[in-house]
Amino acid sequence: MTGLFGGAFDPPHNGHVALARKGASHFGLDPLVVLVNAAPGHKQVATPPEARLELARAAFPEYEVELDPHARTIELLETGRWDDPLFLVGADEFARFFEIWYRPEDVVELARLGVATRPGFERAVLEEVRSQLAWPDRVEFFEIEPLPVSSHEIRDLVARGEAIDDLVPPAVASRIAELGLYRGQDYTKSIDQRN
Repeated sequence: MTGLFGGAFDPPHNGHVALARKGASHFGLDPLVVLVNAAPGHKQVATPPEARLELARAAFPEYEVELDPHARTIELLETGRWDDPLFLVGADEFARFFEIWYRPEDVVELARLGVATRPGFERAVLEEVRSQLAWPDRVEFFEIEPLPVSSHEIRDLVARGEAIDDLVPPAVASRIAELGLYRGQDYTKSIDQRN
C-alpha cells in the first residue's frame, strides 16, 4: 500500500508534518509520497511550484516528495501509478469533500482515504459525508492532536516580519528566509485561504 499526501504546501507547516507522520504510522504506509500540487484546481497559490517543492522536501525529509502536475486528484489517480493508494486528508477537507473535490466518488473508487480527525471536530459531520459515498468502507478515520496553524497565517506572519519558528519545521523556516518568500506581501485579502 502506498500512502499519498497532497497539497499546495504554501508553505508546509507542523500540522502537515504531524498529519503525515501519524497517517504513515497508523496505516503502516511505506512508502508515503508527498505530492506538491503544481497548480491546484481549487485554490490560488502565492509561490512558484519549484519553491514549494523545496519547502516540502525540507519539511518531509523522511518521505518521497515530488511535484504533481495534475490540477485535480482524480487526474493523478487515473494515471494508475499506484496499485493500492491510500490518500491522507484532513477532517476539514473531508467535511467539504463533495463541495471542493472534483469527481469525489471516482476518487474514492480509485483510492482509499485516511481522514485525520482531531478532538473537538464534529465527528457526525464526517460520518454524514462518509455515509453519502457509494464506497463508505473505503474511508477510515484516525485521530491526531490538534495543531491550530494554517499556511495562510504563516504567509501573513512572514509578510509582517514576525517569527514562525513554532509553526513550521526549522528547515522550512530557514528555506523561507533564504529564498526571501512571502516578504512584504499582503495576504489578508487572499482569494482562497483554505489549506
